[in-house]
Amino acid sequence: MAYGDVGCYNPESKIPTLNMDKLASEGIRFTDAHTPSAVCTPTRYGVLTGRYCWRSRLKRGVFGGFDRPLIEKERMTVASLLKKYGYGTACVGKWHLGLNWGTKEGRPPDAEQDYEQMEVDFSKPIKDGPTELGFDYFFGTAACTTDDPPFCFIENNRTVGIPNIISPVDPADEDRELLMVPGWRHEDADIEFINKATAFIKEHTNSHPENPFFLYLPLSVPHIPWLPPDFLKGKSKAGPRGDQVVLFDWSVGEVIKTLDKLGISDNTLVIVTSDNGPREGVNGHKSAGDLRGFKGSIWEGGHRVPFIARWPGKIKAGTTSDEIVCLSDLMATCAAIVGTELPKDAGQDSYNILPALLGNKPGKPIREATVHHSGAGVFAIRQGDWKLIVESKGAGYHDGPPEPGSPGQLYNLADDPYEKNDLWAKRPEIVKRLTKLLDKYKRQGCSRPLKS
Repeated sequence: MAYGDVGCYNPESKIPTLNMDKLASEGIRFTDAHTPSAVCTPTRYGVLTGRYCWRSRLKRGVFGGFDRPLIEKERMTVASLLKKYGYGTACVGKWHLGLNWGTKEGRPPDAEQDYEQMEVDFSKPIKDGPTELGFDYFFGTAACTTDDPPFCFIENNRTVGIPNIISPVDPADEDRELLMVPGWRHEDADIEFINKATAFIKEHTNSHPENPFFLYLPLSVPHIPWLPPDFLKGKSKAGPRGDQVVLFDWSVGEVIKTLDKLGISDNTLVIVTSDNGPREGVNGHKSAGDLRGFKGSIWEGGHRVPFIARWPGKIKAGTTSDEIVCLSDLMATCAAIVGTELPKDAGQDSYNILPALLGNKPGKPIREATVHHSGAGVFAIRQGDWKLIVESKGAGYHDGPPEPGSPGQLYNLADDPYEKNDLWAKRPEIVKRLTKLLDKYKRQGCSRPLKS
């Protein structure tokens, strides 16, 4: 779900997004918000830990359903932070950050290797997942809900049913042997996520009305394969992927309706965003707007995403912000909301963007600079109007990983928002300054300022 998909960002979008548009009219819309990576697993790591994923063992690419856990056991997450302050916490949706599966008798896996799907014993409990990282409740899938086996739901630390059917992902063009539970339907997955998410909100609000909650709801749509449910087929003019974005928008509406019915909308901060840029649109639909690049790319289309927030009485309705923000900022922002400061060993790349959410105009940018990272591991750094891409002249995704020692790219996004005029050779002083800052961030293990 991307910058050009949503009507309030792209008036020429061929996808109706009435719920997100309404949410923006009731809150704030950020025009320069970025994912910490241009693909999904590393972005999710950054969202939940406030730390760039390239500092972890995952240096490029994404996980599958049988990879080992990426978030370190001792690391603070947004959920574990908020849990300390009385929040009920839930994760519903696509996890995609690795799990420790139980294995069949006599076939222990190598601790350094990922799991083979046929050696997993799905009757055994799953370890080191969301419920051991600060979430009271988890309902979701191990990885990409409709693209990565096992095709089954997980509730807390157990699969819902036993995957035992070998099935293709997409009957039209897929012949991988993948495990699936009987009766699984890709079309139903996100609807089930919404059912579980709204049920959590209702149960928590009715059982613990005096306690706040944090719900992390990473939906699968509009990830491939694009198989929209029947009630939304043809609702967009952008093909099946467009219909899947309509499903995302419908999901936003269902959450908002639940908050309204419970009478808690006025005291709930709702944030809607995406984990990376889009696949290319069809029928003339510009899924990335006029931005250059798509999912996985180091160019803006790969990581600049919609970011809409509503908090009645605190966020002024119908506002926009051009503040540069990153999804890794959730950690420090939540800390500010509960009135605490992060320890030095947590949220190393997270900045408090609460002032921007509330419409306050600080005297200087909130972030000193922001590091971008492509699907193949190419780095960029953004400071003010300047964006430096290092060790690549390309998109940094399907065209390959960084090439050490090779020239990079430099753009002034104020003058050239669509990255058409590469100034690498013309502004060596900017290249030198930003390269030095990027190297500093890598070397010191953090990018946010740490108080002594």
